[in-house]
Amino acid sequence: MNATERSIVEQFPFWDRAPQLPITADAGRRYVVVGCGTSFYLAQSVASAMNLAGIEAVAVPGSEWTHRPRAWVANETGVMVMVLSRSGESTESVQAAQRSRQAGLPVIGVTCEAGSSLARNSDHVLFATTHPEEGIVMTASASLMVLLGLRFIGQAVGPETSLEARRVLQALDHGLPAVLADRSHFVFLGSGPLYGIAQEGALKLQEMSLSYTQAYHPMEYRHGPVSLVDDRTLVVMLTSDALRDEEAKLARELQAKGARVIGFGGPGDLSIEVTAPDALRGLVCLPALQLLGERVALRRGIDSTAPRHLTKVVLVA
Repeated sequence: MNATERSIVEQFPFWDRAPQLPITADAGRRYVVVGCGTSFYLAQSVASAMNLAGIEAVAVPGSEWTHRPRAWVANETGVMVMVLSRSGESTESVQAAQRSRQAGLPVIGVTCEAGSSLARNSDHVLFATTHPEEGIVMTASASLMVLLGLRFIGQAVGPETSLEARRVLQALDHGLPAVLADRSHFVFLGSGPLYGIAQEGALKLQEMSLSYTQAYHPMEYRHGPVSLVDDRTLVVMLTSDALRDEEAKLARELQAKGARVIGFGGPGDLSIEVTAPDALRGLVCLPALQLLGERVALRRGIDSTAPRHLTKVVLVA
């Protein structure tokens, strides 16, 4: 077991130790949730969960918020900015926080480094300690930032959540060899708050194993991308309560076209029970998606602790 795998399978005690938050969301405000790379996909999930909870939010990539905010928010009155960054040092994330404060907008920094540049440029800091062996690939820290975002909007995330996430991870690992053989095209599908998690699952597998991955909203997949499905395709379906019947039908269609399907909360060649509600389902499934990336990397003989061309912190001169 390498350091990447340890940071995945040993992350649940860090969830249970994550602190309660000093502030919670104000339903009377609008939120811009900012991130870069993994953190942007997490921001998409958190922003969607906010909207479902009656709190207006939009997710924006860090550089977009710094340089073209009007493309995302026509009027910044009443806006509060939440910036997600594991290290709190990524150039585009720190710039997004600085730009926000210069515009008179309060900033909430969500990070795993309490003394970081992001923390110093935030009015409020949501902080949780991540696994000490976490390397370039974001694993436990990604889950923790989603956890903090969900707690911020009033979702109860307790020991029962980490227990289910551990069970889901173990179920995936047990059933994965039977569905993974001979697969080289990987598709991740999720709707609502699960869409950002699907994108993050695709990114994890791509950067860890140098594999070809895609991520889509499930009902969009028929509109063109389905043309690539063949007997080398593995589809990860993050099934939601809201679209359960439609997503189950799509899973069966993809199986008929030659794909194998991992159904989190729904049918598939490997079907994994997920009992968490939609708002928590992405967090519950995220560690399993991280482990999927590690398992594919192992099959391909790739060291996930040293992903090609990547660094732990993206600094832009």
